[in-house]
Amino acid sequence: MRGLKLLILAVMFGVVICGCRKKEVGEETTQTIEKEGTGKEAAMGITIQWLGHASFKICHEDTVIYIDPWKLKESPHDATLVFVSHSHYDHYSPEDIAKVSGQDTKLIASADVVAKEKAGEAIMSGLTVELESVRVRGVAAYNPNKQFHPKANNWVGFIIEIGSKRIYYAGDTDLTEEMKALKDIDIALLPVGGTYTMNADEAAEAAKHIKPKQAIPYHWGDIVGRRSDAERFAELAECEVKILTAGESISF
Repeated sequence: MRGLKLLILAVMFGVVICGCRKKEVGEETTQTIEKEGTGKEAAMGITIQWLGHASFKICHEDTVIYIDPWKLKESPHDATLVFVSHSHYDHYSPEDIAKVSGQDTKLIASADVVAKEKAGEAIMSGLTVELESVRVRGVAAYNPNKQFHPKANNWVGFIIEIGSKRIYYAGDTDLTEEMKALKDIDIALLPVGGTYTMNADEAAEAAKHIKPKQAIPYHWGDIVGRRSDAERFAELAECEVKILTAGESISF
């Protein structure tokens, strides 16, 4: 009888031990899932990559946007959308559009680019295009006192609404009344090279009006503008500024 009692106690004790072990394995599994979930949430953020000069790549979930792709070294054919601000060669490059485009890529561009490309949907200042995961509005981009980008050409910048963020890409432009009126911009992509666009001082003045949470300077390092222009903009701007090197990305 004593031996039987000891056997029963041993079996019961073994069940308790096995139960504890199962619980520990369960806890470890839960922690792994939480870690994977955290990584997934981080991956669902927005990434902005400066490709050099005036070219950007914006990614959010399954959406990939290229803005004014030019001088690309690779041919990823991964674009969901391609935005082109105007038809100057350093912004409208058929070869680079082809490098990023796939079978279902959609082109949104100024009317002259759509006419030359014989494809895409034209956008102009004040016009909004609704897409599945992106909303884009055209903003006038021009030089009030220069001949390079006349207002009459109806060239554009873009306000891109994606992943709860509003990103403003100015295009080739000086500080304009239309730009001054912009509100609720999270990230402003602003040219700083001067000559054909705003210089660093003017871009800082633009940021003062727009009041973005963060700004990224472009239109330097090729054709016109130097890193010193981007650095001066960072010194003068009344917002956080991130200076990217060509190919570098920032995530939000």
